[in-house]
Order: sequence, then structure tokens, then C-alpha cells
Amino acid sequence: MLNKKAISSLPPSTGVYLFKKNKEILYIGKAVSLKARLLSHLENAKLDPKEALIVKNSDRIEYYLTDSEFKALLLESALIQKYHPKYNLRWKDDKSYLYIKITLKQEFPKVFTVRRENDGKSLYFGPFPSEKDVEEILRVIRRIFPFCLQKKISKKPCFYSKIGLCRPCPNEIANLPDDKIKSGLKRIYRYNIKQLIRILSGNLQLVLQDSYKLLQKFIKNQQYEKALILRDKIQRFEQIIYQTQFSSDISIHFNRSAEAVEKLKISLQAYFPSLKKLHRIECYDVSNLFQKDATASMVVFIDGMAEKSEYKRFRIKSKKARSDFEMLEEVFIRRFKQDWKQPDLIVVDGGTPQVLKVKQILKANPIPLIGIAKHPDRLVINSSHKLITIRPPSNNLGFNLVRSLRDEAHRFARKYHLLLRSKRMMI
Repeated sequence: MLNKKAISSLPPSTGVYLFKKNKEILYIGKAVSLKARLLSHLENAKLDPKEALIVKNSDRIEYYLTDSEFKALLLESALIQKYHPKYNLRWKDDKSYLYIKITLKQEFPKVFTVRRENDGKSLYFGPFPSEKDVEEILRVIRRIFPFCLQKKISKKPCFYSKIGLCRPCPNEIANLPDDKIKSGLKRIYRYNIKQLIRILSGNLQLVLQDSYKLLQKFIKNQQYEKALILRDKIQRFEQIIYQTQFSSDISIHFNRSAEAVEKLKISLQAYFPSLKKLHRIECYDVSNLFQKDATASMVVFIDGMAEKSEYKRFRIKSKKARSDFEMLEEVFIRRFKQDWKQPDLIVVDGGTPQVLKVKQILKANPIPLIGIAKHPDRLVINSSHKLITIRPPSNNLGFNLVRSLRDEAHRFARKYHLLLRSKRMMI
């Protein structure tokens, strides 16, 4: 049975959590703050029989961190569909769950919300635990990639075409006399549907990359009006998939910072015998897309807490820096030319390749160095003779401190990257 002590060490970050017993997944949920949501499960278990069963029958929790609530919504649905956890379904007949249906056989594919069905001619995404979740997902996507919700084609453009949520409108396209214009608008509509399917499938980065390629094409062909419209869509989409609903102060807050620092120090002393303290920890991350507007961040935690006055951001200057490794090299060379305070530990966002590169750069500077790799989260430790990879328990306070460093470095680098990109795209 889970207890408050086990949950208190979880990060206060956005993500999806899984209640498990051995290898069986009992319940899946999403949260803006994993820690707060899971603590609420414990409190609710005192009054709610459903919550009590979930907590009583679970022996551990696994979780996935996401960049935003929107990603958490999509991931929760995908995991419920994959694993069918019994406590997600026991109190709710599977037929009552909502699905997003996209018709594929029609000239103009339509989007509906339906209960459980399968006509063999459509794509289905879900299940979604609540109608509110489905409405929010479709509302957000529709503002960027408009689509039609009407079942039948009529002679007049629908109301939503007037407010930009169904543009181009299938009603309008179907009644156009000019076949060339009709064909062009039809391609735009089907492109929007393709992007919708990609988003619901979780391929968010593919949507971004495709959009940027199209933007560059518009600019190259001097189609500046189209470029401006697409630029605004890209910016809205990036805000959705990278912004969380809580402030960054909360996302990196550690109530048990001193204990987390101590546990991390004890864990690392086996690999770094001379490590006496972890007063200052620096974490580095690189952010770029197609090597454009590449940036890097250095975030600093003092005694386990974020010290924002010490944060540094770097715009990659070298034209020769094409890979993340070359960018890391530039950042570390620039950093150690400065008369800044020396860290007790360096953390890089990445696995073995990134740690090896930084080790090579800092060979004359014996600062303890580790990396944090993803999928699953694990530490790559630069010990004296070789690199060692470990995967601490998910409730390890020291491990979660490193995760928070990584997440904050990613947020800070990404924020600067988006700022530079936004300025460049101001046409």
C-alpha cells in the first residue's frame, strides 16, 4: 500500500501517472502537479471507496513527465487505450468513454466525438475519460488547423468558417465553380486533417518540422501573407505544447531540498570519493531546430533550490556548430572563460555521447560530471575510469533533484530559443 512518504518525493511537474501492483497497471491519470495530485489521492481515499481501492491495491507509482498539460491529455488517452486499467473502467462502462472520430472515406474528412463504435471506415482516437478533455483538445487544435464538424455538405459556408475554425469550409469549397481554386482549397483542408491526425497520434515534433518547412517555402516564394498566417499558427502551437499551467517557481520547488541534496551527494560519493559538498550544481541544455536560433542554458541550484540570479543563457555564435556536441563545446568553453563561481557538480541533459563530449572539454578541470538521459530517465556518471549508467528508484529524492535541474534547464533554453525564433520570423 502506498503512503504519504513515498509520494512526497515525486516532482511537482506536469505529467501522467500510473498506479501499479507488480507489473499490472491499475489506474492511469494526468496532473498539472504530479506530487499534489497524488497526495490528493491519499486524502480522497479516506472518504471515497474508489480512491481507497486504488491506493490500497497499489504498491508503486510510475510516471511520465510532459512539457505541457496538452501533452499530458494526449498521453493519458494513449496509455488508457493501450493498457485498459481496471480502475479506469470499473466505475465507467467503456461505452461511455468518448472517442474522436475522423472519417477518411469522404472527400472532405469530418471530425466527430462519439461513444464506442467502429464503422471500419474511420480513424478513432481515445478513450478520453471526460467530455471536457475531448472538447479542450479539439478546441485547441482547431484554432491552429481548422476542420469541419458538420455531418453533411450544405450550400452555404457554416458559421465556424466566419470565425476561422472551419477554414477553408467544405461547404464553400464544394460549391465553387473554378476547379483549380477548388482543388487548391481541398488540399489545404486535407493538410489540416493530416496535421490533426499527427497531433492526436502524438507526433507533435513532426507537425512542427513540417510547418517550419512550409514556412520557409512561403518565404522563398515571396508568399508573405501566407507566411505571416503560418508563423502565427506555429507560435500558438509551440505555446500549447511547451507551456505548462503553473509558474516555473512552483515547477522547480523542493520542500525537501536539503534532504534531496544530501541523498544525491551520498549516491555520487561512490563514484566521486573527493565529493564533499553539493552547494552549487549547474545544469546545461541545448535547444535548436534545424540548427537555427540555437541556444543553450545554464541553470544553477544552490543547496537544492533554483537560484535564478545565477542563470545564464547562450546564443550559439559559431557557424560551424552543427551538432549538439559542437554547441555544447562552445558553451563550456565560453562558460569557463568567465570568472563565475565553480560548481560542485555539472549536469548535462543527455546520455553517454553528451557526457563523453563534455568530459573531453573539461579534461583539465576535474569537476564531477553526470548526464541525465531519457526514456527511461537514468544517470550517466563520469567515474574515474569509465562511464557508468544507473537507474535509481523513482522515489529517490536525489534522482528527482537531478530531474528538476534537467527540466528547468530545458525550460530556460527553450524560452530563449522561442524568443529568438519569434524575432527572426517577424516579417
